[in-house]
Amino acid sequence: MKNNLEEILGIKFNDKNLLKEALTHSSYGNEHNTPYNERLEFLGDAVIELLMSQYLYLNSEISEGRMTKKRAQSVCEEALVKYANKINLSDYILLGHGEELSNGRKRPAIIADAFEALFGAVYLDQGYFVAYDLFLKLVIPYLDLLEDIKDYKSTLQEYVQSFKNTLTYEQIEESGPAHDKTYKYKVMMDGIILGIGVGKTKKEAEQNAAKEALEKKVDIKE
Repeated sequence: MKNNLEEILGIKFNDKNLLKEALTHSSYGNEHNTPYNERLEFLGDAVIELLMSQYLYLNSEISEGRMTKKRAQSVCEEALVKYANKINLSDYILLGHGEELSNGRKRPAIIADAFEALFGAVYLDQGYFVAYDLFLKLVIPYLDLLEDIKDYKSTLQEYVQSFKNTLTYEQIEESGPAHDKTYKYKVMMDGIILGIGVGKTKKEAEQNAAKEALEKKVDIKE
């Protein structure tokens, strides 16, 4: 199946182990004592953000604030899942037995993480320019699918910036097994807690914290 994915991507990996690692969820890695994709996900997250930043800079004349908002919407978990589903990426993910039985193949966090890890692997194996070409192929054609995505972090940031205040996100709690963690985050402004959110990924928890802050309609100005 990995060979078929290479055909879809139009890439022949020099190091097949990198591709396998990108597709390996921690549940499978722990069961089979093999590397899994969390480190590649970390790298791929930064790679995709840089690729989107370059694309927006070169192909638009919008302001820095609007570029920031557009980038955040375009690389959030929900957006990554939309891109990944266009190539049926979930079909190639290696899952542990328990995760497979619990319908983990359809979990947005697992799919989004694998998509980021895939770009981390492509960047390491093929270099920046091949990663950018793949980005143009897998991401850019589907940006019009993102109109309904609510990016609460950017909305809150935009509002707070108008008052010259600073937002920070901090993890409060992390629970659950390695393959099924739950995170709790708080969003603060100058040390004051505005909202708390829970999610299956750190990004989701941050988004939910920002959502709560917006729903509470706190007096951020003060």
